[in-house]
Amino acid sequence: MSDNLTLRGKTFYLKRRVPARFADVEPRPVIWHSLKTDSRAIALSKVERVWAGYVDGWEARLAGRDGDAEARFRAARDLAARQGYAFLSAESVANLELIELLRRVEATLALSNDVQPEVAEALLGGVEEPGLMLSGLVAHIEDIASHDNRFKSAQQMRLWRNPRDRAVRNLIEAIGGDRRVVDVTAAEALQHRRLWQGRLKSGRLKVASANKDFHYIAGMLRRFYDDLGQAAPPQPYAGISIRDRHAKPTRKREVPVDWIKEKWLAPGALDGMNDEARDILLISIETGCRQSEIMDLPARAFKLDAPIPHLMVANEEGDESADDRREVKNVHSERQVPLVGLALAAAKRHPEGFPRYRHKRSYSAGVNKYLRENGLLPAGVTIGGVRHTWESRLKAAQVPMDDRGEIMGHSVKEVRGREVYGDEMALQMRRDVVARIALPVPDHLA
Repeated sequence: MSDNLTLRGKTFYLKRRVPARFADVEPRPVIWHSLKTDSRAIALSKVERVWAGYVDGWEARLAGRDGDAEARFRAARDLAARQGYAFLSAESVANLELIELLRRVEATLALSNDVQPEVAEALLGGVEEPGLMLSGLVAHIEDIASHDNRFKSAQQMRLWRNPRDRAVRNLIEAIGGDRRVVDVTAAEALQHRRLWQGRLKSGRLKVASANKDFHYIAGMLRRFYDDLGQAAPPQPYAGISIRDRHAKPTRKREVPVDWIKEKWLAPGALDGMNDEARDILLISIETGCRQSEIMDLPARAFKLDAPIPHLMVANEEGDESADDRREVKNVHSERQVPLVGLALAAAKRHPEGFPRYRHKRSYSAGVNKYLRENGLLPAGVTIGGVRHTWESRLKAAQVPMDDRGEIMGHSVKEVRGREVYGDEMALQMRRDVVARIALPVPDHLA
């Protein structure tokens, strides 16, 4: 931008023509702005930032004039901030001290002493807060969160959307009808909690369901106000929760290792299952993976021809021709999973993955039902306990806790309680660790 620097006396100025698209909101054809320095190097370091400030301000004025309700509201907040004021509603402006009100009025004037309409709206509360209704909140947040959700499959998007829809319906029921999102205050949040307190009296519903409702609404409101650029947004759900002092901590029970070896791996025990369900179960036994991490694997995640055969558990963007998108639980879950024993044999039978169960949720119920009906599942235990069994096997082999966490896709930082340094555990080391606890592979499952 050196061509836009002009030296007047001993001071450098930014001199630049105003682009034609901003002519409606900037009466000056040319901007002269003192950079308050006689150093060319300092002037060069300032000039781009100063010009960007002008452009941002003009863009905000255009949005305030031509944008939709939300764009105008964001523009008003931006313009007020650029003038050094907090955006206030018209009612709040009317209640200001006279001297403060006059300062705002004077700040609406351009150099020509003409009132700048967009600035006047921003400083005097002439723009109403956006009128998005609660009934449209989930769709609005889904649009805002599209980048965050870019790895989710269609099934994962339904699982993302459904509890949020349910939470909004419950809030609308609690407050007696639909209303603007900006009108949700602590009073509405308390009504939402009272609704759940009444429902919980029956004992048929869980406190966790209520707290999930509050969590989803609070999260959507946070994103709504963040998108508006509101520096200190309201937090109507702060402190809103329900506690059950009689609730006992729950813990998923393990499937005993001897039970797996003697019951599940016995000849003919799993013959009544379809082959995909059987082999998903076998892979989970010998890798400790979450069920969804196995079921949803695309074919490209099977690295069976690698020097160390493994599965690649990672976020998948997929392509336009197939629903291969997949989002793993969290960033720590992305990992290489070495295949040994039962898991390697099962994966070799399905090098393209498990299309029957991919992006579906029928596996767990079907397998639990089969095992129960055939006397193959201990009372009070589900197949989800296999992951916990696997960690216990690692523990019994004296694998350190942080190594167990890394192999299983947990946060090592949380496990250690401090920052983590150095490289991730190499695939060779992962394979060596899990090979130590691998179960013998019966001939009928080899």
